[in-house]
Amino acid sequence: MKLPVIKHLVSFIEQNDEDYVVETIETLEALTEVSSLKDEELDVIGELISNMYGALEVQTAIKSGVPQKEALNGFMQRVMGSIDT
Repeated sequence: MKLPVIKHLVSFIEQNDEDYVVETIETLEALTEVSSLKDEELDVIGELISNMYGALEVQTAIKSGVPQKEALNGFMQRVMGSIDT
């Protein structure tokens, strides 16, 4: 996951609507079922999906009153904590 990408997606959600991101995730998930995709391509799609889910989670925290910087930092700490264990 890349914090700058998540941050950009959070801004996109704020300016537009989270439904765009949800529909994009659904589209990318459907693409992963294409049997001719190479592993590298699947990795890129997976990374995009992960960043989008992360942005949705951060946006949910922001909606509940958490400041954006705190929401981003908290999310990344949880991600790093889950990688360490």
